[in-house]
Amino acid sequence: MDDSTSETRHKALALNLDATTYGTFAEIGGGQEVARWFFAVGGAAGTVAKTISAYDMGVSDALYGHAERYVSRQRLEAMLEQEFKQVLQQLDHGRGDTKRFFAFANTVATRGYQNPGNGRGWIGIRFQARPHEEPSQIIFHAHLLDFTAARQQEALGILGVNLVYGAFFRRDPAGLIASLMEELSREQVELDMIKLSGPAFTGVDNRLMSLQLVELGFTDAAMFTAGGEVVQPSEVLHKRPILVERGTFRPVTKLTCDLLKCAREQFLQEPSVRGQKPVVLAEMTLRSFIPEPEVGHADFLARADILGALGVDVLISRFEPYYQLAEYLARYTDALIGLAVGLPAVRQVADEKYYKDLSGGVLESVGRLFKRFVKMYVYPTRDPVSGKIQTLQNPPAPAPWHHLGNLLHDIGRVEPIGSYEESYLSIRRDEVIKRIQNGDPSWEEMVPEVVAGIIKAKKLFGLKEPAHLVA
Repeated sequence: MDDSTSETRHKALALNLDATTYGTFAEIGGGQEVARWFFAVGGAAGTVAKTISAYDMGVSDALYGHAERYVSRQRLEAMLEQEFKQVLQQLDHGRGDTKRFFAFANTVATRGYQNPGNGRGWIGIRFQARPHEEPSQIIFHAHLLDFTAARQQEALGILGVNLVYGAFFRRDPAGLIASLMEELSREQVELDMIKLSGPAFTGVDNRLMSLQLVELGFTDAAMFTAGGEVVQPSEVLHKRPILVERGTFRPVTKLTCDLLKCAREQFLQEPSVRGQKPVVLAEMTLRSFIPEPEVGHADFLARADILGALGVDVLISRFEPYYQLAEYLARYTDALIGLAVGLPAVRQVADEKYYKDLSGGVLESVGRLFKRFVKMYVYPTRDPVSGKIQTLQNPPAPAPWHHLGNLLHDIGRVEPIGSYEESYLSIRRDEVIKRIQNGDPSWEEMVPEVVAGIIKAKKLFGLKEPAHLVA
């Protein structure tokens, strides 16, 4: 606790001096790092009703029920439920008219003798925004990246103070999320999932909160399910086969869906995937996300809604080359990672202009992409000038890169999609958007029926009604 953490000290003291905030700190695994701040700055009696640390798994189970994994969202939520319930039972009758009660909890594994790698954990608070109000809740998942246990513990303490202070004094969701990393850097901490709920956050869409984590650079990617539920990636991806299609999905076309369907059929025939249920992802990278009114957050949610209606989970990322995506997914699984791509994307893989930051250029990027169990399934395209269908081998890549393409095909890392709907090859996403915005109803023939229904019902993507309907 030196001068570099003066803002954290100020926050902890402000909470201690606030006469309305009062609650419990329950911390598992990382030590009493958050509670320690409130004791160290003085006046802790004004904030701390109880601190508890249950290192032994048997003790933890006795307090909060059995858990399959102790560093998990389930364990965190059980801690918050139990501790907040106990605070109300014991203190609400005498102090409820003047106090906003809370329960802070974390369950964290930091670097140690048996865990020499990065730390990780779940951190949360359940709190009353006003006396007697139903509780609201904030939970998030963090990776602790410092090289020593002591530094990871220090970062954990700062994170916790930022969370408690933000819950009570920074109610604006965007400002609250941004404040979580105050006096911390991305080199120290990665935040890859957050969820806000309860009356203090009525109307908050947690998918936009996930988007903010990526936009702020707090993480490289965030994930939510087709049902719109934000998740920490390992909750869904852990040790499972993954098939992912990259795109803007603005909008999802019949070609988009056929590409993913055909790739999935071939993916399921892979010996290492048979009998398993793979995760199917649509990845939207913010590197091509343009923060203009017509392509802003509302547009992002519209695309997410459409993908959800099609039953596809969504990954939001900051990735550019494919190898960055593959390396990220390999953090969570050692199973097959499939990339469903169109032929133009494969050509980009062998284009040096995309790899100016790599000393090894294309060869390094390909090595990093395929060094793990990664396989591309390539959908053909139709040449807009000649009208001819172009496939993985016809026409071949320009010399000398055709050798690389042949090698990847021969070793089974790149495979053409053999069964596809030829009529879809003429569909161009930019043409679909143009027709939507010009009021040309023929766009509906280029997208799945469910997609057309959503676009028309919500008037998405600058939809202009056909002239005969306007009249």
